[in-house]
Amino acid sequence: MREIENGQKPDNEDLTPQELAEKSIRKKFHRALFTPFAKAINQYELLKEGDRVAVCISGGKDSMLMAKLFQELLRHRKFHFELVFLVMDPGYREANRRQIETNAARLGIPVTIFESDIFNSVFHVEKSPCYLCARMRRGYLYSKARELGCNKIALGHHYDDVIETILMGMLYGGQVQTMMPKLHSTNFPGMELIRPMYLIREADIKHWRDYNSLTFLQCACRFTEQSEFSNEDGSNLSKRQEVKELIGRLKEINPFVEGNIFKSVENVNLSTVIAYKKDGVRHHFLEEYDKEKTEGDKEEPVDIQ
Repeated sequence: MREIENGQKPDNEDLTPQELAEKSIRKKFHRALFTPFAKAINQYELLKEGDRVAVCISGGKDSMLMAKLFQELLRHRKFHFELVFLVMDPGYREANRRQIETNAARLGIPVTIFESDIFNSVFHVEKSPCYLCARMRRGYLYSKARELGCNKIALGHHYDDVIETILMGMLYGGQVQTMMPKLHSTNFPGMELIRPMYLIREADIKHWRDYNSLTFLQCACRFTEQSEFSNEDGSNLSKRQEVKELIGRLKEINPFVEGNIFKSVENVNLSTVIAYKKDGVRHHFLEEYDKEKTEGDKEEPVDIQ
């Protein structure tokens, strides 16, 4: 055992991986991780008295950290809620499944694991297999969560996922939209999806992972492992990765660009939008244009150079 000069043990000496991970959340990463986690839950009203939440764990860094943050929140709870740590095995290779189980045990996360055949179902789908896989995963998670008495599922999407989704919608979908902090399920009445990592930066998640010497799954899908569109290092090219790299380049020019992208969907001015949709109905600015009584020309938005 290593001793320091005064004969006392170093602060982290003899801590288990679980204890070290939890201590780092309470101390070193409290402001970067737990504070925005709690802020999102309060700001977007993600939790209510009596909720039973299925914390959905894929095995990646984001969902594993989300589980630990929920456990920490449980220690500080101001009202009663319950947690179920839910892992779906969609057809993982044995080594990947084992890594999830090992990490969960190492971090003290009591997971409930169930199986599905999603990977086999989408493996031969040529068009948008990842989209179909994500849709199917969510359906299975909703179904299992409801079976376990939960009224909410929690997913580990973070701040960077949100701003990337905004730009992807604009650049590749021709629409302004974002990944919402919570959603009512349309196919599972009474169920709700929440995203409590909404305000947490990916760089801080990676820092926490590396600080604790943890190794998590990337995408463990057989499609991405064997895709002809993979890079030489095995990583898979995607529109999301393109947008992530674009944001990185824009940030070099304007350090506030990430925050501005996020704020753009908080500050939508409908009087300067040509058309928009609400509840599936499309509205156009001409519908109200001639009904307005003008008291002079309206100012156009300032062109930012």
